[in-house]
Amino acid sequence: MSLDASAAIRERIDLIYRFESRRVFASLVRLFKDFDLADDAMHEAFASALEVWQREGVPANPGAWLISAGKFKAINALRRQGRLTALQSGVALRAEEVAGENLARAATEIEDDRLRLIFTCCHPDIDPKLQVPLTLREVCGLTTEEIAHAFLTSKSAMAQQIVRGKAKIRDAKIPFTVPSLGELPDRLNAVLSTIYLVFNEGYSASRGGSLVRVDLASEAIRLARLLRELLPDPEVKGLLALMLLHESRRQARTSPEGEIILMDEQDRNLWNREWIAEGRGLVEEALRSRRFGAYTLQAAIAAIHAEAETPAQTDWNQIVVLYTVLARIDPSPVVALNRAVAIAMRDGPEEGLKIIDSILGKGDLGNYQLAHAARGELLRRSGKWSEALNAFRQALELAPEGPQKRLLTAKIAELTGQVGDF
Repeated sequence: MSLDASAAIRERIDLIYRFESRRVFASLVRLFKDFDLADDAMHEAFASALEVWQREGVPANPGAWLISAGKFKAINALRRQGRLTALQSGVALRAEEVAGENLARAATEIEDDRLRLIFTCCHPDIDPKLQVPLTLREVCGLTTEEIAHAFLTSKSAMAQQIVRGKAKIRDAKIPFTVPSLGELPDRLNAVLSTIYLVFNEGYSASRGGSLVRVDLASEAIRLARLLRELLPDPEVKGLLALMLLHESRRQARTSPEGEIILMDEQDRNLWNREWIAEGRGLVEEALRSRRFGAYTLQAAIAAIHAEAETPAQTDWNQIVVLYTVLARIDPSPVVALNRAVAIAMRDGPEEGLKIIDSILGKGDLGNYQLAHAARGELLRRSGKWSEALNAFRQALELAPEGPQKRLLTAKIAELTGQVGDF
């Protein structure tokens, strides 16, 4: 094989790993009911693919090949550990069922092992504090550091939580099954939280040189669509709408060089009108049910932004009203911050600054870079350039490496020049 052909296969395997590895992992977990064994087998399967596919080419169904290879890797590991005899009958039975299940499952089942695994990780016997980080790590493949960043905690503390969650599934023998329709509503909140956190990590990546990770955002939307088929709950529709409306702006959010373009400066002709229309339709359905919650309200806010043909046409009064309702049903410092920004856009920067200063004065969001960035922007708009500089510098210290830090650095450089000229 030529060097070019070999490099092309390596690149293809890297792409397959990015989009298929967690699906392969989830199928192996379903087969062997062991997270660590499945993870080792999945990585060994990809290592084998790198060797075999160089000789024989990439198979027509790479995912099925990898699951089959992973299955045999896991069986060999069990044999070496002396655990195969006890598990052999169950493993053999499940292995025979895999092909048939993948082709056609009963109407009450789901055609996706990762969604099945999400419900396992969100089982009510698992501490709710462990459910979401465990799912993000095991189902979606986020690193412990990325999850810790999403939860504003340390990497070591998050690692301990994930280990406890895996141990609970193992020790309590929690089944790797989809709950019955009667059980689904009680498990829904944790699953929706998980899907949205996956989307957020894809929409605004916490690590790396790129602002977005399209694979994660797309995966979250795909899982929400599957969940909607299973349970057409208003909040499932609201979450799907919220993600579609945010994702509709993806092409306009970054420059060709990968730099952040803020909403007011985006080319709205690049917004995906098909996704906006779908998102708005879902919002309307959810609102008509009168059983909606926080995701639907956030989606309604995103829809108002999407409907405005120019920044000046944004209905900030309606956005303030929606944030006020959201703050009542889902109070949090972040919601209060977003409401403050909306009030500033409606009533002037000074009104928003009063609220943000109150939030920070209570000790909330002191380590949240967006709070300091928002404060800096409102101070800049008020003409308080020196104070704005200090706020932007605080945000810069808290921002992750990458486009967010570069955006803040550019703002600081621009303001420094203005302060110097003044």
